[in-house]
Amino acid sequence: MANDIQRKDQYFPYKLEARWKGLYLALRLKKTDGVTLTANGTLVATYGPAKVVTPLSNVDHTLVTGDHRWYTAVGIRGSFVDTGITFGTNHRSGLCIAFKERVPKVIGPKDHDALWVSVADPEGLATAIADRM
Repeated sequence: MANDIQRKDQYFPYKLEARWKGLYLALRLKKTDGVTLTANGTLVATYGPAKVVTPLSNVDHTLVTGDHRWYTAVGIRGSFVDTGITFGTNHRSGLCIAFKERVPKVIGPKDHDALWVSVADPEGLATAIADRM
């Protein structure tokens, strides 16, 4: 069983694009920001001063998505369609992580039901989450 395996933290950095360097600086994004799956079963996503933390048991499903319009995928923003949040560094591809129960709001008026992250390896993050659920 997966619970019997000794787990280590797994870190998934964002895929950064040079053309957005000024925006990254303005948003205080650090090279160390990204998504970490901790050994104790927690998902931690950081984007500059913003952070989403939730137990992996709260993940309902994931979906790799992309190409998106750059102005909806780069930066930190809430969705106008639902209560999702974006931690985006590129518009090519990323991973949507849907939650069973909403996570505390980072921006906007409501708690978030999903998080989209543009990590360098969205497929790898999806697999790692599935392996730990």
